[in-house]
Amino acid sequence: MARGLPGAIWSGRELVDRLARQSPARLAIGVFAGVVAVFTALLSAPWATATGERAPFVDALFTATSAVCVTGLVTVPTGSYWSGAGLVTIAVAIKVGGLGVMTLASILGLAVSRRIGLTQRLLTASETKTTRLGEVGSLVRTVIVTSTALEVAIAAVLFPRFHMLSEGWGEAAWHAGFYAVSAFNNAGFVPTVDGLAPFATDWWVLLPITIGVFIGALGFPVLLNVGRLLRTPSRWNLHAKLTLTTSAVLVVLGGVLIAAFEWTNPRTFGPLGVGDKLLTALFSGVMPRSGGFATVPVDEMRESTWLINDALMFVGGGSASTAGGIKVTTLAVMLLAIVAEARGDEDVEAFGRRIPRAALQVAIAVSLVSATLVLVATLLLLEITGWTLDVVLFEVISAFATCGLSTGVTGDLPEAGKYVLTVLMFIGRTGTMTLAAALALRNRRRVIRYPEERPIIG
Repeated sequence: MARGLPGAIWSGRELVDRLARQSPARLAIGVFAGVVAVFTALLSAPWATATGERAPFVDALFTATSAVCVTGLVTVPTGSYWSGAGLVTIAVAIKVGGLGVMTLASILGLAVSRRIGLTQRLLTASETKTTRLGEVGSLVRTVIVTSTALEVAIAAVLFPRFHMLSEGWGEAAWHAGFYAVSAFNNAGFVPTVDGLAPFATDWWVLLPITIGVFIGALGFPVLLNVGRLLRTPSRWNLHAKLTLTTSAVLVVLGGVLIAAFEWTNPRTFGPLGVGDKLLTALFSGVMPRSGGFATVPVDEMRESTWLINDALMFVGGGSASTAGGIKVTTLAVMLLAIVAEARGDEDVEAFGRRIPRAALQVAIAVSLVSATLVLVATLLLLEITGWTLDVVLFEVISAFATCGLSTGVTGDLPEAGKYVLTVLMFIGRTGTMTLAAALALRNRRRVIRYPEERPIIG
């Protein structure tokens, strides 16, 4: 048996190496599933709950998936159900999920071998959408340094405020650190029973969290490009420009629309002063990008506001970011294609650059597959729960887009419904990413091409 062990290990390494070369997308899904399994086991331990009893498997699995997939939906109240050790486990799961398992694997490989090999570069390129292998090493360093630095900065700003609000040094540091990690990674988990509701009018608490969510949702390729060329915005690449522009427009548009529908709602914005309403509008405009935090009760919002949130959550944040959704560049490319068609332009252009037709095809494929997943999951939950369409659609899109906003019914889901959302969160975090990578990397060359004929559209 001892003699066969090295051979077995070597065979396992060969298998992983072969998968990495032939199908990095499948390997990414496998590793993500393994990480979810590990944290499910940890949260199933008695020490992970406040009562010392084992959590039901479905709740441990749901929470682990939500944390690793940086979603924030919960079936049990995070602040009161889990023990301190359980909350630490959730925070670690958020950090791992935010970095991305493939990126984390490259970091570990770099620490061991002092360099990133070709296989690890390919894996990280698949996770981060980096097209040039030479950029992967610098991107990995940017991921770990930037994310940690921003989390520390957010925690440093939040810590004195929590301490001023009658929290001890240790408690203030813990809450500041947890909120910083949860905000930058767009996770939406809160370590306290009341969440952010007590800070609904506190600029000192909400503004750092808002900024952290916005930056985390931009994506590491954007942070890398902008960080290198900070003083020369004209030299930023097309991806960075599209991401920043579309993100800013969606935040402003979302905030304005949510404020317009909720301004006089006595259960949400109504009791607030003008300044506090503007703060809440800004906060509410950023959170559907995948942040998942809320300072006013989402279940008390008007149905029109839910629909606005549905649209914003479905789009999500930037590619290779901690956010979910179909991604803002996907939306931008499709809108630019519509504009080009309306103008009669043959090419889709933006910021002095021509967008290849292959990018539009990937954007359409990702959008349609995502919409189909949302449709199927919505139908399943409608049959399982018997709830109304508006409530079910909100929960489904929030799970798929790994956002975490909820109308408050997630904990009341039947066990089958919890499994549906668990699978949807996992697919939302890995599915569209791997689909886009697979379609972008696939290049089928054909010797014979059929004659062109255009069908009637519209």
